[in-house]
Amino acid sequence: MINAQDIKNGTCIRLDGKLYFCIEFLHVKPGKGNTFMRTKLKDVVDGYVLERRFNIGEKLEDVRVERRPYQYLYKEGDDYVFMNQETFEQIPIAHDQINGVDYMKEGEIVEVVTDASSETVLFADVPTKVVLKITYTEPGLKGDTATNATKPATVETGAEIRVPLFINEGETVEVDTRDGSYLGRVK
Repeated sequence: MINAQDIKNGTCIRLDGKLYFCIEFLHVKPGKGNTFMRTKLKDVVDGYVLERRFNIGEKLEDVRVERRPYQYLYKEGDDYVFMNQETFEQIPIAHDQINGVDYMKEGEIVEVVTDASSETVLFADVPTKVVLKITYTEPGLKGDTATNATKPATVETGAEIRVPLFINEGETVEVDTRDGSYLGRVK
C-alpha cells in the first residue's frame, strides 16, 4: 500500500480490480480545503485514460512491475513468441498486448512489463524508433523536396507507412512505432 501523495509518473496501482499506470500527476493545494492529487491513469489492458482525484493520505494498492528485455523470435498463430534475455525462457504474448507490433521484426529486442507478484505479462513495448528497409514503393523523383507530399511505402515487416516522394525501394528509413510516421533516412 502506498499513500496518494507518493504517486509519480510510471507508478502502477490496482484500482477497482484493474491495473493502471500513472501518466500524469499534479499536487493541488487549494486556498480552502484539503490538499489532493489530480492524476491521469492509463488502463494497462484497454489503454483508455481515466482522470481521478485522490485525497492526501488516502491508501492505494500499488503493484510492483518489472521491465525486462525480451527478444522476438517468431509468430505462432495469433501469438508472438519472445525469449527472456537472462534466463532464455520462451513466452507467447498476444497481438493486442504489444505496442507497435506492426513495426517489429525478428530478432528485435522489446521491453516486456510483467506483474512481479503473479508473473503475468501486462504488455510489451517495441522501441519508439526502429530502422526498417523499404520493400516496395513507387519510383522516387529526384529533386522533388519542395512540397511536403508523401507516398505510400511498404516496409520489411509488411506495414505500410507514408514517406517523402524522393525515397526509393531498397532504402532504409527510421520509423516512429507509436504512430507509424517517417522520421528520416538512414545511411
